[in-house]
Amino acid sequence: MNWSLAFEPLLSWPLMAALAVPMALLALAALYLRQRGALLRVAAFAALALALLNPVLLDEERDPLQSVVAVVVDRSQSQDIGARQATTDQAVDALKARLGRFSQFDVRVVEAGRASEADDRTQTRLFSALESVFRDVPPSRIGGAVMVTDGQVHDVPGAFDGLPGPLHALITGDEGERDRRVHFVNAPRFGIVDKPLMMSYRVIGTGEDGDPVDVRVSINGEQVALERAIFGSEMPLEITVPGAGRNIVELSVERADGEITDTNNRAIAIVDGIRENLRVLLVSGEPHAGERTWRNLLKSDAAVDLVHFTILRPPEKQDGTPINDLSLIAFPTRELFVEKINDFDLIIFDRYQHRDVLPILYYDYIAEYVERGGALLIAAGPEYAGEQSISRTPLMSALPALPTGTVIEEAFYPRLTETGARHPVTRGLEGSGQEPPNWSRWFRLVGISRPLGDIVMKGPREEPLLLLNRNGEGRVGMFLSDQGWLWARGFEGGGPHVSLYRRIAHWLMKEPELEEERLTAAGRGMTLEVNRQTMSEEAGPARIITPSGATMDLPLVAGRPGLFSGSATVEEIGLYQVANGDLTALAHVGPVNAPEFAETVSTPDVLRPAAEATGGDVRRLAGLGGRLAMPGIVPVRAGAEASGRDWIGLRTTRDSVLKSVNRVPLFAGFFGLALLLFAFSAMWYREGR
Repeated sequence: MNWSLAFEPLLSWPLMAALAVPMALLALAALYLRQRGALLRVAAFAALALALLNPVLLDEERDPLQSVVAVVVDRSQSQDIGARQATTDQAVDALKARLGRFSQFDVRVVEAGRASEADDRTQTRLFSALESVFRDVPPSRIGGAVMVTDGQVHDVPGAFDGLPGPLHALITGDEGERDRRVHFVNAPRFGIVDKPLMMSYRVIGTGEDGDPVDVRVSINGEQVALERAIFGSEMPLEITVPGAGRNIVELSVERADGEITDTNNRAIAIVDGIRENLRVLLVSGEPHAGERTWRNLLKSDAAVDLVHFTILRPPEKQDGTPINDLSLIAFPTRELFVEKINDFDLIIFDRYQHRDVLPILYYDYIAEYVERGGALLIAAGPEYAGEQSISRTPLMSALPALPTGTVIEEAFYPRLTETGARHPVTRGLEGSGQEPPNWSRWFRLVGISRPLGDIVMKGPREEPLLLLNRNGEGRVGMFLSDQGWLWARGFEGGGPHVSLYRRIAHWLMKEPELEEERLTAAGRGMTLEVNRQTMSEEAGPARIITPSGATMDLPLVAGRPGLFSGSATVEEIGLYQVANGDLTALAHVGPVNAPEFAETVSTPDVLRPAAEATGGDVRRLAGLGGRLAMPGIVPVRAGAEASGRDWIGLRTTRDSVLKSVNRVPLFAGFFGLALLLFAFSAMWYREGR
């Protein structure tokens, strides 16, 4: 029960002042002049003033409120090291049991570090979680907070004074832990394909300053170098970007004796490979409607540098006109096909026939160019079936098919084969999903025999129309019709010539996205997505190795022909290895080289300034013999010491909630009347004498 005195005046305060001030002056004047009966007058005036003020005695019935105590539990990935997670669970259970003995504490437990978003898992943000607990709690009711963590907290305020109660930290892990880690100091985001790229890195070891350590350098899962690094020093690294698109550069060091984890023994950098402009040589055997289609397409591709020659004056048309009188550029055969042939990424022969413009030996050079990794496309017309066909030259060793000598001239719709429906060059070609295809007809096809490679398009009588073949390290394509220009001109509505021609050219130049057998993986938030491109009808499950070394199988579901995909929600941030058949891929989930793994050694030093600023304490949970060294819990008043040798204190609040109020007027009824009558009667009696 809480007693208090209040006044409820019977008159307004201005009127009370108008009456009380003169009365007080008269009383004081009487006292000053020492008149007889002055004390009785003062008593009478005081009794009258108290009656008018109407004093009331209040009896309040209140219920005390609880102090809110936050228990913040670190569930970040660094807590998975060793026995930290088990220690955390034991400590939290013990805290709940000990705090549950005190009715004055409202205990709120919050876990941090296991958010659904990848970006929220890259750092241990315990103070953000603490703020969320006390967001609806007035400062007077905050009893304090206890954090159970390894001490590697990344959101500690610079000058922490925002907690009215004490902050205590219970540190998991053992004192004297050892760790070794590697990280990139300089890692450019982009690099030119097949060109050197300069990077730098540093290897750091807790308590290590001895002999250099070996660092393995891998690109896209394949080891490319073995470097020697000095602990603590910035080391230069030169790599060659292997291909266009996303490349994962990985550094790794061996696990040291007694090291608590090897999770941070690897560092990842993602380098986007950018190709220099692809060089394409287009040689047209003669002017015709189709050459402009090829020329316009290749010229419009910003990634292609085109060199185009059209044979306007073959040897049999020489008329003796002096060269100086001709406005023609001489065909630089030796420069193109001997000196600079390897500078080209693709050579296209468009309706070309052998007319002694090229020496017969040069065809050997072209075949050798393909064998060593070059790309060749034959856009065949009727000339390919004639006596001067390039199939009758040494180039025949590189060709995927030889002509039969027949030319089929009839209307037909180009159609995809079963192989073509799955092949990335022709898969999903606009207009191919209906019968007949939603594109115009062609009217000419060159007949061939014994085709090699993949037949992805066919013409009339199931005759091959488009062949794609690998030859040695290079690739060869053969288009057995010269009427693709009908699509470009919009005949009967036209057709998807741009998509088709561009895909053919880029497949020949080994564009990774157009590979028939391809496995890719990527992280989207905390979801791992796997895509498989194959010419087979089944793909089978993908085998996944997590950053911690655990394995899991992911079923791949068929989508479009030749495409299979699957996704899985994962719990760990880091590098995932994915395998399917003979193919492997790497994917990184979450931000690269997240701070969560930069420092893994448990420490009390990070949280100590914040704890001391609030009167709290930081101590390790690991006791003698591996036992849990839990401190006792002691309720303390505000301003009192909040920690001792084997105990931690939490503040109790004085806040309460009002349930009811009982009013007792002091000058009400006969008591007030008797007091007034007594005072005035005494005054009159004294005056009457």
